[in-house]
Amino acid sequence: MKRILFLLLTFVSLSAGAQTDLQTRIKTIVDEGKRLYRSEMASWYGTDLFLVNYKSRTNVGGYFSFTTKEDVSKCIFFSKAEKPKVIGTISFDKTFNPELAKIDLNEREFTVMENDLYVLRKVALTTINTDTLFKRYSNTDLNLIPLVYNNEKKVYVLTGPKQGGAVILGNDYLMTFDSNNQLIARKPLHKNIIPVPYAGKQSDGTEIVSTLHSHLPETGDLITSTDICTLMLYEKFAKWKSHKVVSQKYLSTWDCAKDELTVVEMDAVEKMVKEK
Repeated sequence: MKRILFLLLTFVSLSAGAQTDLQTRIKTIVDEGKRLYRSEMASWYGTDLFLVNYKSRTNVGGYFSFTTKEDVSKCIFFSKAEKPKVIGTISFDKTFNPELAKIDLNEREFTVMENDLYVLRKVALTTINTDTLFKRYSNTDLNLIPLVYNNEKKVYVLTGPKQGGAVILGNDYLMTFDSNNQLIARKPLHKNIIPVPYAGKQSDGTEIVSTLHSHLPETGDLITSTDICTLMLYEKFAKWKSHKVVSQKYLSTWDCAKDELTVVEMDAVEKMVKEK
């Protein structure tokens, strides 16, 4: 009897531990997805504001964005010089309201973190232009998002559409770097490109408000942070209520109105389907 009780308690403990690990993974993915989203939003709106206010276009070498510990998202523009300097800083609060943005066109040196982001972006740009791992498709761009966060240095590469009408998931990549900004690994996150049309009507006239895509084992058993970033960027244009990601182990559902993630084991989903 004692042995049976011990085994039951051990099973409960292991199950609780597995659930804790899953929740930690989910939180990490969502947090990083939202961080990527804030970076891209700062780039979207920051570029428009900078180009309106900065007249010496030939002096612009490029830009990158990041979010500070105070939740201020900044888009940094740098010069074309051999040793570039910051020539513009556009700062946003959580609303990304352009009217509330702070525009600073004073020339200055990079901060330490800004210099790291600049170097990561530079190495990543060279890599995607020379490495055949990175695929390009017509009417799309490869967008670089450098991150220095939690003692990690990364660059995510997302595929963005040049035309409206569809959300592009997949054809995304992750590059990881060491503490000296040296590239140590790069890999595709999804093996293919997944264009998903905006909301519309099916052949029977019913409205399409929820969409989905599936993950192969090599992509992972949960929605990716790049999926979340892309969904947050385009969900309002697409007028979706939710998007689901199906893997062998889990069903991940992203609520496009609440920007929240729900994860259910596929065994439970299949059981519910059978019961119905």
